[in-house]
Amino acid sequence: MKIVNWKIIGQNIKKKRIEKSWSQAVLAEKADLSIAYIGMIERGKKLPRLETLVKIANVLEATSDELLEGAVNKQPEIRMSEYITRMKDIPEQDRERIYEVLDILLKYGKKGK
Repeated sequence: MKIVNWKIIGQNIKKKRIEKSWSQAVLAEKADLSIAYIGMIERGKKLPRLETLVKIANVLEATSDELLEGAVNKQPEIRMSEYITRMKDIPEQDRERIYEVLDILLKYGKKGK
């Protein structure tokens, strides 16, 4: 299982670069990297070191969340933790309905395998 999709990170970098109306050459110059390297990162062909990724984020004035959006496969425990946090904001009656649906899915989901 692939945990990080570097191609998506490259696409996110490209999107942020285009939002600034920058060419790859401009980004490369500002980040002190080669144009070819920026191109390879944007295509997901090269995996930048963490320091390089941070440098690119800083130059683009982007957050790590923006650059990593959609690129990280979340483990089930993380997703469940996020659901629990989100459920705190909904009424108790709605939470109970969600629990009922989960109970049914968990009960009958195993039979389909």
